[in-house]
Amino acid sequence: MNFLTRQCLAALYLLGALLSASAHANVVISGTRVIYPAEQREVSVKLTNEGDRPALMQAWIDSGNANESPEESAAPFMLTPPLARVEPGKGQTLRLVYLKEPLPVDRESVFYLNVLDIPPSARPSDEHNQLQVAFRTRIKIFFRPSGLPSDPDSAAEQLTWKLIHESSGAYALECQNTSPYHVSLTEVRLQHGGRTEEGGVGMVAPNATFRFALKGLATLPTGPLELHYTSMNDYGAGVPHQTQITP
Repeated sequence: MNFLTRQCLAALYLLGALLSASAHANVVISGTRVIYPAEQREVSVKLTNEGDRPALMQAWIDSGNANESPEESAAPFMLTPPLARVEPGKGQTLRLVYLKEPLPVDRESVFYLNVLDIPPSARPSDEHNQLQVAFRTRIKIFFRPSGLPSDPDSAAEQLTWKLIHESSGAYALECQNTSPYHVSLTEVRLQHGGRTEEGGVGMVAPNATFRFALKGLATLPTGPLELHYTSMNDYGAGVPHQTQITP
């Protein structure tokens, strides 16, 4: 058997193992984001094991570094329990408690909740060559100080947009957020002359700007430019918006 044949067989073996693995996490979070009002003593997050086997759950909070381990976390929260066994069809409640470390009072702060779903070992009766995969879910935690002006639902409507020509020669949509709330956008589309330019997704921090690259736009468009974008509200629902911008 030559080297190329061995490599092909190895690739097919790995593909078969991947296909035999579960395609999704069994432990799911009830929600796509967590809102933590500063005046609350604690916030609860519900987890559910939707699988047919027990699962080991590990949870931690990071400050924005997705590669940060639980031991390295310096987020100002206490999270309990950090480790738990969740029976099939049952739930587990996580408790988040703010440790009162100083955070900005004039705008939201964002952190991330990580939940690692570690599946049990394969049953002896299961087929051989199975691949055990641990799934991590990571969602945003918005720490919201008391007394912020306006309201989070209107923040997406207050965004201002302009089309810019970057030094690299590419075009982008620059979005400015003057509100004290984070605005998460799951869709940005620029329509002009029967064409649609996709701008991707992103989150615009309070009092900051964010650029959405228009990779398909090579020349400055003429005529009216219609912008469509979708923001996420506190409940994780998409809210469509539409506006016009000038070249």
